[in-house]
Amino acid sequence: MSTRTRLDRFSPRPKWVRYIAGYLAMFIGSVIGKTTIIGRRHLPYKGPFIVASNHFSYIDPPLVINAVKRPINFLAASDQKIDWYFMWAPWLYGFIPTNRLNIAPSTIKMAINILKSRKILGIFPEGTSTDTMLRPAKNGVVYLSTVTNSPIVPIGITGLENAWHDIFRGIRPKVTIEIGKPFGPFTLPKDRDKKGEALTEIGIDVMCRIAALLPDERHGVVSGERRIKDYRVENDLRKNGR
Repeated sequence: MSTRTRLDRFSPRPKWVRYIAGYLAMFIGSVIGKTTIIGRRHLPYKGPFIVASNHFSYIDPPLVINAVKRPINFLAASDQKIDWYFMWAPWLYGFIPTNRLNIAPSTIKMAINILKSRKILGIFPEGTSTDTMLRPAKNGVVYLSTVTNSPIVPIGITGLENAWHDIFRGIRPKVTIEIGKPFGPFTLPKDRDKKGEALTEIGIDVMCRIAALLPDERHGVVSGERRIKDYRVENDLRKNGR
C-alpha cells in the first residue's frame, strides 16, 4: 500500500515567489502579534546555512521567514495533517516534503543540493508541533550540516503558545524571535555505532543552542543543561534574566 500523501507532491516555489511571499510573512508577523526580532546580526551574510528553530505553533514558519528576510527552503513533514485553513501557506511558499513513513532518497538529495548551491535550508529539528516545550531533535539537521559542511543558525520563538486564543479575544500576543550565533558544522566518526551516538549528542547540543534563546520553562528535554547558560553568554542575551 502506498504511503504517499497529498503533501508529497509539494516542492519549494521559485525564489521570486518566496521572495514576494516574504512580504506577506512580514504582514502576518505584524498583524498576529507585537513581534520583536533580536540578533539579526548573527545571520551569515550569505549561504549555505541551516536555520533551526523550535516548533511550538503552526505559525512559526512565516515568522522565521520574517526574521531571516531571505527566501528559505523548508523541510516539512508530508505525512502530517494540515487543517484546511492553514493549507494556503505551504501551498503558496512550498517546501521539501519529508514523508517519515517512507523517506525518499530524493528528499535528502534535494536538501543537500540546496546547501551545495549556497542557499538557506529551514528545519524544525523537533518535527511537527505537538507541545510547548522542547522535544528531542531528529537526526536530519545534524546529518545535513555535516555532509554539506554548513553551519546551523539557531532561532527561538516565544509568545505564540496561546496565539489563537489571544487573537480571538482581541489581544495581540507579544512575540519574540531571537537569532543565535551560527555554530558547527561538526565531524561525524566513520564507525557506524559511534556515528549514531554522535548524531544524538550533537542533536542535544542543537536543542541546547535553541533553548538558550527561550525562557527556562520551555526547555523541556534539555532542562538543566549547564551549557545553555554558556550559550546565552555567547549570544550576549542578558536581558530579563536570560
